[in-house]
Amino acid sequence: MDRIRIKGGRQLKGEIRISGSKNASLPLMVAALLSDKPLTLHNVPRLADITTMIQLLQQHGVEVSAAAGENGHAHGTTLVLRAEKIVSTTAPYDIVRKMRASVLVLGALLTREREARVSLPGGCAIGARPVDLHIAGLKAMGAEIDIDGGYLVAKAPGGLRGARYTFPKVSVGATENLMMAAALAKGTTVLDNAAREPEITDLAHCLIALGVPVDGVGTETLTIEGVPALKAAEHSVIPDRIETGTYAMAVAMTAGDVELVGGRLDLIETAAQTLRAAGVSLEPTARGVRVQRTNGALRGVDVMTEPYPGFPTDLQAQMMALMTRAEGAAMITETVFESRFMHVPELSRMGANVTIHHESALVRGVPKLRGAEVMATDLRASVSLAIAGLAAEGHTTVNRVYHLDRGYERLEEKLGACGADIERLKG
Repeated sequence: MDRIRIKGGRQLKGEIRISGSKNASLPLMVAALLSDKPLTLHNVPRLADITTMIQLLQQHGVEVSAAAGENGHAHGTTLVLRAEKIVSTTAPYDIVRKMRASVLVLGALLTREREARVSLPGGCAIGARPVDLHIAGLKAMGAEIDIDGGYLVAKAPGGLRGARYTFPKVSVGATENLMMAAALAKGTTVLDNAAREPEITDLAHCLIALGVPVDGVGTETLTIEGVPALKAAEHSVIPDRIETGTYAMAVAMTAGDVELVGGRLDLIETAAQTLRAAGVSLEPTARGVRVQRTNGALRGVDVMTEPYPGFPTDLQAQMMALMTRAEGAAMITETVFESRFMHVPELSRMGANVTIHHESALVRGVPKLRGAEVMATDLRASVSLAIAGLAAEGHTTVNRVYHLDRGYERLEEKLGACGADIERLKG
């Protein structure tokens, strides 16, 4: 297995281009299942999860062609997806187990083919992330769903019907699934307490381009008018806000000065406010966002993860790594996913002082971190260890970087170009 080795102590200076959003690209790709016409997506990142989704869609019958984006590799990939005929309504375990977002094909297949058989999902091991909200919403639209042999078996013999459904709690995946299901359902679907993440808004804009009327975009109430058929469309994926926040924290960790080209502050407002409170400057530029440490040491700040527009759970581990070197203490509370502190023992191996109490972690800043052999347990935990390694004395080796490759495009190249001493060791 590949590993990444980092020698700490180098300031990051220069520029990093922000890739297209992974979490937006995956549901956008699934939307191709809704139509026999082509869907062209620009600015798709080159990641392991994107490759997995392509494999899943191809076995359903989607034709996928890829071309380098503008200026080649640096600007992502353009994908053309066309599902002229669905050849299989089964999403098999061997593919779905690799990535939780695979469950998004359920709503699209069910609304178009009136049946679907989807393996219960896998992905990062960060606690129970049940699909009960997906099931309840689809049942409200007339679906019959059973679990058989580890598979969700769904049928809608007369087609799905528009319905009003209120999510008992905010769920990004369930919102995306029901939005796609509603696109071809008969009548109007109203989703209350819907997720408001930028990735949801991006999917809504893509559905509108495909010919589906969507009202309430960006709010907690989405109204979707089902249509008999969709048209061809073209859409550009938003920049990855989690990558933007991650690199901002890496720059802050090294007291660096970097322009995040293509990054958008409006997508990370809460994280930006938190970083500013910790002593980090984030300013818009003509090309993106400039990040630099302001007046000396980092300051400890408290963080609570919440659904958008709150502080993202996907930046929690990175923020914790940053706070290990802050003056004072920081309380970090995780409210979105359970078991999302698995990076704490690994940070402790590097000299971090972190105490966990239920869903909160008290981080007391330390004068220095020391390089160590550490193990990535999930996608965001892996990059938090890399951030810690950038500031640690000596060498840090991050194992199991296949987690990292699921969500960060060419991380070692991007950091290396800004002065980091970082290399990938082939396993």
